[in-house]
Amino acid sequence: MLNTSTKNIWLVFHGMGYLSHYFLRYFKGLNSNENYIIAPQAPSKYYIQPKMHVGANWLTRENTEIEMQNILNYLDAVLEAEDIPNDKNLIIFGYSQGVSIASRYATKRQLQPTQLVLHSGGIPKELTPDDFNYLNSECKVKLIYGTQDEYLDEARIEIECKRAIELFGHRLEVLPFDGKHVVNVDCINGLL
Repeated sequence: MLNTSTKNIWLVFHGMGYLSHYFLRYFKGLNSNENYIIAPQAPSKYYIQPKMHVGANWLTRENTEIEMQNILNYLDAVLEAEDIPNDKNLIIFGYSQGVSIASRYATKRQLQPTQLVLHSGGIPKELTPDDFNYLNSECKVKLIYGTQDEYLDEARIEIECKRAIELFGHRLEVLPFDGKHVVNVDCINGLL
């Protein structure tokens, strides 16, 4: 719950196939008195085979620009409803497909996070260093990935790391971990 003891507001974006209420479990190790987590739900739900669990995704290649504008409007409404005070640290966290939403939303709305965390996902190709120039000097960018990620082979990891260095320069910290394409709770807990 947001209160006077809250130090950090987390805006977290799940990956494909997640629902936000399940994604929140990865943040339960954080002190809930000092950390307030906002986990918007991706708008497109679908059934995941074979057990027919429900998952959600943010975007596809179909009508990406229109869909992204709809998502921006939705996220604006979420943040307006939350009425977040300006004196808290804002941590924007994207996992897998959520990396594209986190980075696009941050740049389109020129949010001022203390940390931008990009975990196991691709940075949208249309973003340039100029898109991130507005970030204040205290903002730290963390690029997290598993060294055995089944969706990010060595070549893709090298490309993403090189691109992140071009985009973020000195503010970037690369945090590889020994693991697959999974949310790394130890990395989350170590961000503070």
